[in-house]
Amino acid sequence: MRGKGQPGAAGNGDLVVSVAVQPHAFYTRDGDNLRIHVPVTFPEAALGADIEVPTIDGDKVKVRVPAGTPSGRTLRVKGKGVKTSKVTGDLLVTIDVAVPKNLNKDAEAAVKAFAEATSSADVREGLAAKARL
Repeated sequence: MRGKGQPGAAGNGDLVVSVAVQPHAFYTRDGDNLRIHVPVTFPEAALGADIEVPTIDGDKVKVRVPAGTPSGRTLRVKGKGVKTSKVTGDLLVTIDVAVPKNLNKDAEAAVKAFAEATSSADVREGLAAKARL
């Protein structure tokens, strides 16, 4: 701030103000956009679902997770990011498919049946070709 510092031989000096903003534990700022990671269950990711996610202003917004959404996909919620005088950013929701740590017998049997029903799909097809230098 020009002229608001300590007085000296040539007059008042300038006041320099430094501001440090601590990162938020949940939201990450990306320009005017906000990024969050939201866990979803495997059935929600595989079949699709409408989920609620928190916004920076304390409200919740519904987000449609399309069927077949992989872990790591980012969905955009327009106008729910940082608001400035010129523009409002978006909320970028990255989907994290949560894998359960403990399965009961019925759930384990269902996962095994699913694995058998989808055993013909090779999710790593073409991986070796991509890895060649």
